[in-house]
Parts: sequence; C-alpha cells; structure tokens
Amino acid sequence: MRRIIHIDMDCFFAAVEMREQPHLKSVALAVGGDAGRRGVICTCNYLARRFGVRSAMATAHALKLCPQLVVVPPRHSLYAAVSAQIRAIFERFTPLVEMVSLDEAYLDVTDSPFCHGSATWIAQAIRQTICDELQLTASAGVAPNKFLAKVASERHKPDGLCTIPPDQVGLILADLPVRAIPGVGPVMEQQLLALGLRTTGDLRCQPRQVLAERFGRWGEQLHRFASGDDERPVQVVREAKSLGVETTFAKDLMTTSDMKEQTLLLLRQLQRRLQKYASERVVRGWGLKVKFSDRVLMTISAGHQPLSAAVVERLVGQAWSRAGGRGVRLLGLQAALAEESGQLCLWREGVIPHCDVSQTASVTVINAAQR
Repeated sequence: MRRIIHIDMDCFFAAVEMREQPHLKSVALAVGGDAGRRGVICTCNYLARRFGVRSAMATAHALKLCPQLVVVPPRHSLYAAVSAQIRAIFERFTPLVEMVSLDEAYLDVTDSPFCHGSATWIAQAIRQTICDELQLTASAGVAPNKFLAKVASERHKPDGLCTIPPDQVGLILADLPVRAIPGVGPVMEQQLLALGLRTTGDLRCQPRQVLAERFGRWGEQLHRFASGDDERPVQVVREAKSLGVETTFAKDLMTTSDMKEQTLLLLRQLQRRLQKYASERVVRGWGLKVKFSDRVLMTISAGHQPLSAAVVERLVGQAWSRAGGRGVRLLGLQAALAEESGQLCLWREGVIPHCDVSQTASVTVINAAQR
C-alpha cells in the first residue's frame, strides 16, 4: 500500500507577492496581465476570490467584478526561485518528488522513515516547515494513490490537511461530485451530467466499455478513478510534452500581412526555446493556434513539415481563409515533443532546422491517520 502526499501551495503567485510586499496583504490582489492589453489573471488571493475573481479570467472582467482589485505583473523568475526552495524542503523527507508545476507536487513517502512513517505527520511537518522558513501556506492531501491525494488536498483549502485512509476510500467515492475529479472541467461536467452521471458512484456503476465508447481513453480513466484505482507512480523526472509560445494582442489583427508578421516573430521565439530547452528532444510535430475576435479557437497542425517561414505563411493563409472577416486576438505556435529520443530525430534529419536567431492550520483526518 503506497502512501502519497499531494501538496498544493495556496494562491502561490499572490502569496509570494504578499510576502514580498506586506502592504498587499490587506487588499484584494491578483497577479496578471494588463487589462488594456487583454491580459488575464494568473492567480489571486482569497480576498479577491470573494468577489468572484478567478485564475484565467480576463483582467478587464476581474476589475468589473472587483473595482478595487490591485493587479500586479507576474515575476516568474522570483516564483521559480521560491519553487526551488519548496522542492528542497520536500526532498528532506523523500527523494520521490514529482513537481507538477511551480506550486504543486506529489510525494511518495511509502518508505520514508520520518515521523515514525506516518504520511499524515510527514505532510504536517512539510507544511509547518514551509510556513516557518518561507512564510507561505500549503494545503496537503494524503491517500493511497495520486488521484485520491489530490482529491484530499482540495477538501480543506486553504492551509488545510486531509487524509483518506484505505478503508475509507469507498465512503469518499460514493458521492464525490464528478467535478472533483482532476481533469473534469465545466464542459466535461455538463456532458456527464447530461448522461445522469453526477457522482463517482454513478460513474462506477457504468460499464467501463460504455464510458470508453463515449469518451475514449479518458472514459476508461474516469471509470478507474471512480473505483479508486490509480496505479500511476510518482515520477521524479517530468519531461515537458510540448513547448509553445503565444501572444494576445491589444487590438485585433485585421490583415493577413499583420498576422504573418506576428506569427514569424513567434516562430523565432519558439525556435530559441527549442534550442534552449529541448535541444536533445525529438520534435514530432507542431501547429498554429488562432483565437478570433469572437473567442472561437482554432488549431491547424503542420505535422512533420519543416519549422520554417514558408510553412508558417502557408498555415497563416489557411487560418485567414477561415476568419470570415473576424479579427485575430491571439496567436500561438506549439511544438510537440516525443518522450524518447530514440525515435527519428527531426533535428538530425533536418526537418526542424536549428535557428541562428540570437500559523494555525485546518487539519482533517478522515477516520484515522494513514500510517
């Protein structure tokens, strides 16, 4: 039986900013882009959330919901540095740390000798260490697998700890809303509700084949999660599956020439990123992302064609032909990376040429502490 901890920092970017600038602690705060340039909210503190402000929301809309909202630009280098400090704390307790993002991680403490082997006590010790040394709070979930650990960490945010022991898994999954399943967003939730599937209990009662026919592999995964089955190990090294660049424009692009010019700028950015971060990885495809003025999103795949200006211009032409008079508010380019470098290396074959462009915590243990 594994002992998995999921740690999720509370409103991480905003929390770091409040730590660095104490006068921000008493105001509704968001970290995000400029409203005048169609920026979006990266995250916000809990005071701002009371007004309905949420991450990924347009900054202009957030300011309508909360006119007194203070919006500060993100400082990614600072957040990355703090994230490295947090990971160093994790590694004091176990070498099996999977960083999902700057502010989220899974830890396998099955064989950890700390805290008498209690996963719950280890989670609490980690949270206390983060608070004492970094003046930040984190929420934690403890469970027999990654899925349940993430479910647990969400139950008592912020600054909470929740443990789901093995003998209580069935009770938890009897009436867990489908929206609580990681990966189920608003669209998927509505699709499941339309089928009468409201809880994980409802999903578990459905034949796996039926869910697979309706939702493909994701349907099979939903059934496994609903049954409390998750064999995914904690992966110490996580390789990026893709690299991308994108930009949102203050004013819609209204001509194909402007669109080509901006996409070529993105091309150079993407090539630089590939050289810096993925020079040893296999690029197995790439594509153009376009969001029109009516917020309709379209992606055109270039497959294994050369990552060149000529191909970019051809993709832009295809996208523009579908614009139908609409302006373009966002452009992006993304390269898909293969997991293993043993496959055909598009760098070596010349398909993708190199570019020469230079406190008191809320703690809940369900039934008993997991040991």
